[in-house]
Amino acid sequence: MRVGVCDFPSSYAFPPYGYGGIERWLWAAATGARQAGAEVHLLGPAWRDDLPSGLGRLPVRLEDLRPGDRAMKELTRLQLDLLIVGHEYPSLPAWRRTHAELDCDVATFQHDPHFQHAPDAFDGHRTRLYCYSPEMMDRYRDHRPHQDLSVQFGLHEEGAPAVLPGEDLVWIGRIDQDKAPHLAALAAAKVGRRLRVIGPVLDRDYLAQHEAILGAAHVDLVGELSGAAKLDALRGARAMVYTCARDYVEAGAAVFGETLRCGTPVAALTWRQGTCAQAALDADIGSVARVDPRADDETAATALAEAITVAERLDPGLVQQIGLEKFSPRRHFLALVSRP
Repeated sequence: MRVGVCDFPSSYAFPPYGYGGIERWLWAAATGARQAGAEVHLLGPAWRDDLPSGLGRLPVRLEDLRPGDRAMKELTRLQLDLLIVGHEYPSLPAWRRTHAELDCDVATFQHDPHFQHAPDAFDGHRTRLYCYSPEMMDRYRDHRPHQDLSVQFGLHEEGAPAVLPGEDLVWIGRIDQDKAPHLAALAAAKVGRRLRVIGPVLDRDYLAQHEAILGAAHVDLVGELSGAAKLDALRGARAMVYTCARDYVEAGAAVFGETLRCGTPVAALTWRQGTCAQAALDADIGSVARVDPRADDETAATALAEAITVAERLDPGLVQQIGLEKFSPRRHFLALVSRP
């Protein structure tokens, strides 16, 4: 099987050096395809130059091609069976024009809960949209979606490290109002644990608003990590704490897979049923606190603290075993490539 994995105009490299979502999913999909024995071609100019050997490269954007172009002829000669792309592309007329010339399947994963697709972007058979959670499946039901857990990681994050349980808690993501790490800091204080907050600050006003708790002595704002440093931070944690704002819809949820693959259990705060946290976690690998969105922060943090206490008791070896199975890039690629 020949698989093309497309980059797209982005401020991040492919795969990104630190924070990034779809870009990390595309790299995981390419990795999974290789593990499954597929011939993989990276399409587009944004792919990094320090990637492993054995990958085909065609540095063109599909939306820029025209029938008869030399680059179009090169692409056609690849005889691709599947294109794996960012979710915006199947609704982009210029990109769809090129895809029509190739006559291959398309698979993408919905990483944005608000993006509006063209009505005929997916047929559910040859052009397929994948969603993480029941919540996301419901949002995109008109596009005949398929449910699967997204796998995401960066370069040198593909292999899971040995389990190394620690004492501190960790929170990972972008630091802003949507991700609400102050709730993790409040919960960590209640259980008497240090909290390492990993990720870029994208909202300085939010950080200032919650300075009292995010600047507390038990909170360490680590900044953005990638590669071995990121894996070490995750595997050395006692538990990962997941939070989000009351009205935030998590679409792609990289944090669950990358944490569980390191053998670190998850304590998650949710406000509704059918979220990514509930899709990713079960009693062997994590604990979910579902809280009424009308509750105040202290009430939510108390419920999350109880979930942390449960998660801390879980067996890291079993967590990693299950995490590696559920968030296997090979398994995920085989889901992407299979027609219903």
